[in-house]
Amino acid sequence: MASEKPDKQEVRVDVEGRTLTISNLHKVLYPRTGFTKGEVLNYYAQVSPVLLPLLKDRCVTRIRWPHGVQEGSFFEKNTPAGTPSWVRTAKVPTTGSRAQSGARSGADTLVFPIVDDLATLTWLANLAALELHVHQWTVGRNGQPRNADRLVIDLDPGEPAGLHECCQVALLVRDKLGERGLATRPVTSGSKGLHLYADLPKRLPSDESTALAKEVAEELQGEHSKLVTATMTKARRSGKVFLDWSQNAGSKTTISPYSLRGRERPAVATPVTWAEVEEGAEDPFGLEQFSPEQVLARVAELGDVFTAPE
Repeated sequence: MASEKPDKQEVRVDVEGRTLTISNLHKVLYPRTGFTKGEVLNYYAQVSPVLLPLLKDRCVTRIRWPHGVQEGSFFEKNTPAGTPSWVRTAKVPTTGSRAQSGARSGADTLVFPIVDDLATLTWLANLAALELHVHQWTVGRNGQPRNADRLVIDLDPGEPAGLHECCQVALLVRDKLGERGLATRPVTSGSKGLHLYADLPKRLPSDESTALAKEVAEELQGEHSKLVTATMTKARRSGKVFLDWSQNAGSKTTISPYSLRGRERPAVATPVTWAEVEEGAEDPFGLEQFSPEQVLARVAELGDVFTAPE
């Protein structure tokens, strides 16, 4: 820590050889619990050994809450003004499957940050970028997007269904993907549901991975119509689990495992074991969403559940 400016509530810190100006450490970003910006920065610093490998080579869309989660938020795709010169970026075309509303007016590309070191992660956390969302494709050494290297299905419960029903459906998805030779990993969403990831044996264009996810969703909808829906219409989701296959589209993103969520209380998208999902399928209270403190304790005890073979 090189200097301090009490009037501006700023400190200058050295993060792996990069000097950053950190502001308003005591600012409360989660008023319901009093969780501060300093605690957000501390969480991301502590979880970085398992988070950074999952962000590697992936463009990051951020959701920022500069005045805390009780106030408004905004999506940010392009790098903001004042981005440090040392932040790695990727220029991605917005045409075709990656067209998205985040491009600057008249622009045909987006310039995303890629978070491959603690300094960049700290810089984003200081901007109150609580949520870090990534695509299912990565950027190659030439800076160009590659095909998808994984598939994701988002299990989104429609009330009164909840995480209990998501766990039941997750076991069905695991079996369906297993029939196709794909091993699936579960992650609580940090909100209401579960995310299921499967590494692809070979990279696929986004339309092909999307078609595969949709195929699984529609099969399960046909076999378990009282529990599962593959239809996006919210009016048809009541009491069912929506299998959102669309997040495999080239322009779509999913909250990264180990990212915070901008909810009323601080929660984290948390990798879990299949044993935990099975318990959640049996017991309505067998699995719950996790707090940052719980996640750090889990990582200390279990390591990275997301990449560890069961």
